Amino acid sequence: MKNKISRRDFIGNTALVSAAMMMPGFLRATGNNLAAFNGKRLIIVQLTGGNDGLNTIIPYSNDLYYSNRPDIGIKPADLIRLNDDLAFNPALESLIDLWEQGSMSILNNVGYPNPNRSHFRSRDIWQSASDENQVINSGWIGRTFDSQCTDGHCTLPHNAIEIDSSLSLVLRGEKFNGLAMDKPNELAQGLNNPVIKTFSSLDINNISTNHNFLYKEMVDTFQSAEYVVSKSKIYSSKILYPQTEFSKGLKVVSELIVSGSETKVYYLSLNGFDTHVSQNAFHPKQLRILSQGINALYNDLKQNNEWNNTLVVVYSEFGRRVKQNGARGTDHGTANNVLLFGGNLNKLGIVNELPNLNDLQDGDLKHTIDFRSVYATVLKKWLEVNPSVILGREFPLLDFIV
Repeated sequence: MKNKISRRDFIGNTALVSAAMMMPGFLRATGNNLAAFNGKRLIIVQLTGGNDGLNTIIPYSNDLYYSNRPDIGIKPADLIRLNDDLAFNPALESLIDLWEQGSMSILNNVGYPNPNRSHFRSRDIWQSASDENQVINSGWIGRTFDSQCTDGHCTLPHNAIEIDSSLSLVLRGEKFNGLAMDKPNELAQGLNNPVIKTFSSLDINNISTNHNFLYKEMVDTFQSAEYVVSKSKIYSSKILYPQTEFSKGLKVVSELIVSGSETKVYYLSLNGFDTHVSQNAFHPKQLRILSQGINALYNDLKQNNEWNNTLVVVYSEFGRRVKQNGARGTDHGTANNVLLFGGNLNKLGIVNELPNLNDLQDGDLKHTIDFRSVYATVLKKWLEVNPSVILGREFPLLDFIV
């Protein structure tokens, strides 16, 4: 019978400990998988910085839009008109196909009571699904996977993947944390590290109780990395994705989906939306990156019969003020639009009422949909879990998905 590894042996092997602690910052949980995978994937995209929703989906029929934005309002001749009231920013040209094919919906006026204008605080509110005066140290997706843990056993980290080098609050739970990675080949390099291999091969039954949890974390980390790397070798996309970091991340997501990965949630961020100065010199570029990336993802998944199993939710931590500032930009605002993409949308096009520019609150749009109603709908109708358990109370469900 093998001797158990003692505390002295463990602590004494400083190289091993250091290597373990320097492993990628993705979530480590213990071994059981979730209930049967239903084939549905959720992709969440955060537009970091506070996207200007009024210059994204433009209420061009309202004269107040142009009177409040004499320098930055999008010229009528440049608009891509969706109906008699709203239009795409011309930088969203790549989304026309999705719109016309019934794969896009728009929610207007999404926000929360007593909105916070701090990037960091509002981002935490959206990621944790907290009230404005409440601090929650776990994310709504992290808690979703927490709710599936039984007898101390949770699903493995790769069930929720963030395309980034570090893990955001949204994928962190009390028991479960997701996996953060830029590319699968970076995980592959880690798998070849001899120290990490040693950690992963240790017999959990021969480890003293004091260190069981740490070793389980290492083993689960290794297993998730192996899983993702193996799946990433199955399918290589032939679709031409733009050469932006955002689109490269979407390509990784698409390749994992088509390869049969049972990852339920993917999370990506696109930076550059804090447009205080010379907005029209920067904002269209970011919208173009977004729209071209989503278009490539759509073509890839549709070609491989995976689009109907995919829901994409695009949001930002807040919108911008209705009136432009003195630097031909916009300052931090409140309510905003949320963009939805997928092959299984129930209510297509414009889901709810237009932004009301005649009835502002201190110069900002008033929210008519609490963002947690969006989450509750996704949780109930897409991820098939009880939203009140995750969100702490009930929120009205919306009808944008079946």
